[in-house]
Amino acid sequence: MEAPEQLTSGDFTASTEPFLLFEEWFDEAKKSEPNDPNAMALATVDADGLPDVRMVLLNQRDARGFVFFTNTGSAKGRELAAVPKAAAVFHWKSLRRQVRVRGAVETVSDAEADAYFASRPRLSQIGAWASQQSRPMEGRFALEAAVAKVTAQYALGSVPRPPHWTGFRIRPVQIEFWHDRPFRLHDRVLFARDNADMPDWTKTRLFP
Repeated sequence: MEAPEQLTSGDFTASTEPFLLFEEWFDEAKKSEPNDPNAMALATVDADGLPDVRMVLLNQRDARGFVFFTNTGSAKGRELAAVPKAAAVFHWKSLRRQVRVRGAVETVSDAEADAYFASRPRLSQIGAWASQQSRPMEGRFALEAAVAKVTAQYALGSVPRPPHWTGFRIRPVQIEFWHDRPFRLHDRVLFARDNADMPDWTKTRLFP
């Protein structure tokens, strides 16, 4: 099988709009990646400026930015409340590509959070109530007991969105596309703008 790099070598470097280019790459990743093509490493900083990174799932995206949902009491939730800036990277190994995103972070509207929460599986909704994410836990039984309690509480009807659960949108000021090439002579293209409200991007090709 011919390597993906040989199939698309250099084509993306002529692109002028990063969100459209991301959609093209994401569509290919959904066909190629065996697990979670929407997984991204999310980096934040704590109160001391120490970086913190973890894998999360990209749940929504549009021209405004990239959205993920979480417990606001989690480590990332608390860190974003204090310093509302983040960086993320998508790495699609099957395609030998990565996309890096940097920008300010905003909380999504209640309507957006409600709509996405309602679309989740019921057990995931219950888990959002039961888990005190990132907090110390005495043992697995504590989690299972909390799940049982919430399950009984919402035995009938729909499960409402917890007040501590919402979405965060990264509004990028930089989006960089990287594509593997032989002998580490990779293709890199950086799209940048001064702030997330600007419609136009500056495109720069970077040395690998």
